[in-house]
Amino acid sequence: MNVLSPAVAAPKTNAGLEPILKLAPVVPVMIIEDLKTAVPLARALVAGGLKALEITLRTPVALEAARLIAAEVEGAEVGIGTVLTAAQLEQCDAIGAKFAVSPGATARLLDAADSAATPLLPGSGTPSESMTLLERGYVFQKFFPAEPSGGAAYIGSLSSPLPAVRFCPTGGVTPEKAKAYLKLKNIICVGGSWMAPKHLIAAGDWAGITALSAEAAALGR
Repeated sequence: MNVLSPAVAAPKTNAGLEPILKLAPVVPVMIIEDLKTAVPLARALVAGGLKALEITLRTPVALEAARLIAAEVEGAEVGIGTVLTAAQLEQCDAIGAKFAVSPGATARLLDAADSAATPLLPGSGTPSESMTLLERGYVFQKFFPAEPSGGAAYIGSLSSPLPAVRFCPTGGVTPEKAKAYLKLKNIICVGGSWMAPKHLIAAGDWAGITALSAEAAALGR
């Protein structure tokens, strides 16, 4: 009897994320400080080919920014990041988010995700954490923090013992480092913020952000 079979055969509770995560090789991780920049920033990212957008719950305007982007930016697939609690997952449902992202996973959060409308991309950082998520059907996982935890070499080493898992590494990822991740067979995409630097946002240089987004969208091809 193969004792690993139940884990591999578990319901794929976030399998519906695959089309969203495959929209582009990079998911922008957005920290929106000024609500006025939300829509033009999202439009610039989408124009460059990055349609799956993660708006992190790190500022007071994050949820309202997500609502505005979902309502006003054609082609944007709006996700909510830094989801830590069941209550925040409920907020994702309330605004109709297409996905939610957490830096890690707790039993309470995963229990809430079982009944949530918003599919969750939970975070893992060790084989044990990844196995725990896999037992609950999470074949798509965020790997965080990617670079401090060992980078592409570390994640690549997980491919053989954990062949069912595909990761979205986030944390310290740059364009050059993204190339190394995207060569790995257990990577579905990467998360990063380099295509929307603060100085371009402050300057309202949306064309510059679109150009950087187009470069990011072409990675791994």
